Parts: sequence; C-alpha cells; structure tokens
Amino acid sequence: MSSTIGSTTGSVAASGTFTLGGDLTVTRLGYGAMRITGPGIWGPPADPDTALAVLRRAVELGVDFIDTAESYGPYVSEDLIRTALHPYDGVVVATKGGLLRNGPDVWPVCGKPEFLRQGVEMSLRRLGVERIDLWQLHRIDPEVPAADQFGVMKDMQDEGKIRHLGLSEVSVQDVEAAREVFEVVSVQNLYNLGNRQSEDVLAYCEQHGIGFIPWFPVAAGELARPGGLLDEIASAHSATHAQLALAWLLRRSPVMLPIPGTGSPAHLEENCAAADVQLTDEEYDALTAAGT
Repeated sequence: MSSTIGSTTGSVAASGTFTLGGDLTVTRLGYGAMRITGPGIWGPPADPDTALAVLRRAVELGVDFIDTAESYGPYVSEDLIRTALHPYDGVVVATKGGLLRNGPDVWPVCGKPEFLRQGVEMSLRRLGVERIDLWQLHRIDPEVPAADQFGVMKDMQDEGKIRHLGLSEVSVQDVEAAREVFEVVSVQNLYNLGNRQSEDVLAYCEQHGIGFIPWFPVAAGELARPGGLLDEIASAHSATHAQLALAWLLRRSPVMLPIPGTGSPAHLEENCAAADVQLTDEEYDALTAAGT
C-alpha cells in the first residue's frame, strides 16, 4: 500500500490522495453519510431532496470517498447514496456492518457470521453493486470469537463480494489479529483535534500503510472554547473551527482520511474548503501541543 500527496486544484483535491490496498486511490478528504438520516440516525431525513443534493454536491466538489453503514437509518443512508450517485463513476462507497438497530441512538453489536454475511448481501443489493469496494466491521463483537468474524469477512472477499476489508474502533492488537486472516486496508477510530486516544493505532497504520479514517473529525474539545487558540488561528485564516480541525488532521498524517458528515449543503462546502487551509508550522505545532 502507498500514499501519494497530490497538488491538483479543486475544492478537496488539495487534500491529496491515498491508495487503499495498493489499487484503490481516493481523495483524502471524504464525506461521512451518517447525518443524512433522521434524528437518532433513525428513519429518513426530514428533507430527502436536501440529502440527495448534499451527496451530489459532495461529488461535484471532488469528493470520491463516501463512508456509510447499513446501520445508518438503518438502510436509509445506503438507499439515498444509490438514488443520488449510482452507478458511482469513480466514487468509492465504503460501508460497514455488524450493528443491530432497534431504536434511535441504539446500536447493539452483532458479529454472528450469518448476520455479517446477510449485511453484506443486503448492502450489495441496496447500493446496486456486484462488489463492495471497502467493507468495514463496525465493531468486533466480544460475544463471538473474533476468528469467526474475521473468517466470514475473508470468505466473502474470496467470493468476490468485497474488494477490500477494514475495521472500526479497534486496538493495535485487534488489527494484528485481523491481519493474520486478511489484509486490513483501513481502520476507522475516534480521533480528532481534542481526542487523541488512538495515537498508537494511528502510528501502527502509518507504519503499515493502512488508511486511518477518523470519525467525529471536526470535534475540538476544550480547544473550541471562546477566546481560545482555535479562535485566534481561525481569525488569522478567516476559517471556521471545523475547517481548522480538518486541516490539522490532514497535516497530521499522510494516511489520514477524514470523513466529515453533514446534512447541510452550506456546511458541506465549508468542510470541503478545509482542504485549502494551510496551517503554518507554528500553528500546527501549537494545536498539536494544546490537544495532548
């Protein structure tokens, strides 16, 4: 696997590219499609037309990496993505499985092999593809042997249903165990300017050329307080806090693939514009030190 930082022009093109699994190159600043569903990530959005417009506008702005999951809605996000973007034309749609949904903001884990297989089969149907470019295990189920979960993932990859495999919210040890069964091309963990709890996982991903997808990427914790460091730097760049948080992530590591999510066209455009925010060395170092 390799990563290449690009310099082409465009709203997200300045974020550069990363190649997943040696053959799947995406622009590093992507889009997370969780927020195009209803409250509690449950049911349809209040305005489906706006959700479809956000997806299409993201692609117009150069986004070619969209992250979703069967559990978003559930199923709503995948359905909207197909309606808006099928047949995708170079846009990589990554999805996830392994969570049940039985109400708003309720996310039980289920790693039974038959459930994971069902999830992949249904995502294939909803997205309208013969093979999922990137399928990620949303959570490792502690009640099911990890080897069983990894095994069915590898089986489905060998059957041609999945191109590349990844994991979400895992430790270094989890990634190493999975790599004994299949090639792990991505890890999706909580990580942002204000929360660095996955530093060891990020370092491991850098060492092994694994894409690192930080979820909740625009959060800044205490750094976002009024009159703080973010306010000062934002003023210097005429930028938002979210743009600075994304700019910091993009600079933090060449394997970083931020996927900010929103249901607002205006926020989408702001987030995409973060690719053009260039922090000075002093600003980057100050933000890095302040968040540790």
